[in-house]
Amino acid sequence: MEDGELKGEGQNIVLDRSFAFAVRIVKLHRHLNEHHRIFSLSDQVLRAGTSIGANIVEAQDAQSEKDFLHKMSIALKEARETRYWLSLLAEAEYLDKTSKAFITLNEELEILLKLLVSITKTSKTKCQ
Repeated sequence: MEDGELKGEGQNIVLDRSFAFAVRIVKLHRHLNEHHRIFSLSDQVLRAGTSIGANIVEAQDAQSEKDFLHKMSIALKEARETRYWLSLLAEAEYLDKTSKAFITLNEELEILLKLLVSITKTSKTKCQ
């Protein structure tokens, strides 16, 4: 593995997408702080949005199928929380919900949500 390369990079779509999404969330956090100075709200979206990938990475080294399911379930919860914060920021008019950047960020989040729902459903059947 090369320095700075994620385990499974290029081979694990949910891992790759969650990392790319986290990068966009970090940039959004910077934008919100520089242009709107709403530190508490931007910190919330930063924590939730970057936690998705962090939990997916942890799941890659799970000690059991149950541990894997637990980590992926947390990633799913964080994705849902991120959806909430992005919706709140848009409704409060800190983000332009008609902008291409906002629309594509939400589209990517919805893809992550679908992947995580599918993964957790499959894992639940394996754990039973």
